[in-house]
Amino acid sequence: MYIGHFAVGLAVKEANPSLPAWPIILGVCILDLVDGIFLIMNLDHVIPNLSAGPYLFFDLVFIDWDHSLLMAIFWSVLWGGVFAFWSKKLALVAGLSVFSHFLIDLPVHNHDMALYPFAEYHLGFSLWKSWGTWAWIAEGIFSLILIWFSWIRSVGRGKSFFGPFFLMLAMFIVVSPWFSPMKWAANMSSPNDQIVLGIIFICGFLIPAWLFVRHYSKS
Repeated sequence: MYIGHFAVGLAVKEANPSLPAWPIILGVCILDLVDGIFLIMNLDHVIPNLSAGPYLFFDLVFIDWDHSLLMAIFWSVLWGGVFAFWSKKLALVAGLSVFSHFLIDLPVHNHDMALYPFAEYHLGFSLWKSWGTWAWIAEGIFSLILIWFSWIRSVGRGKSFFGPFFLMLAMFIVVSPWFSPMKWAANMSSPNDQIVLGIIFICGFLIPAWLFVRHYSKS
């Protein structure tokens, strides 16, 4: 998932308009931000696979420090705990925002999400592998439903939602099977391929998150 995570973040924020945006929007990004950092540090491992659709073009060999069930719980509790001093509600919502990343990754990941680091048993329903381009389309439909909810809630508060909508549309096009920058990284030699993929993950989540938070800071 890519835009699906942001769609969840926007919907959660609109459902909780009194809460600050950045713990929620950044929360849905945490697992892939950690993954990007760990790829650069060579703690996570991927290998290029140009047939790995619809837009990833890598096999996720080892992502246990961020996308295993145990570590997803760990990062969720840690992120939620950061906001415990603010309010119990924000701590809970921020923590659940992080864990939502794991939950909506489950259908698409290709059986590469371990129960805990180095566990033999892995989760993932492999829609990326079995559906191919249709998995990208399904993610778009899933995201569109949540964007519609967010738009209705935003308009109900007298606020515009055009900015987030068009940003999400642009992101959806960028990670299409035809334009995905991850394909460019997959054509690089090792270890540059993994390092560049990590940078793509970090930039691909931090930059949109910053833009969405700016939208809410002006609302």
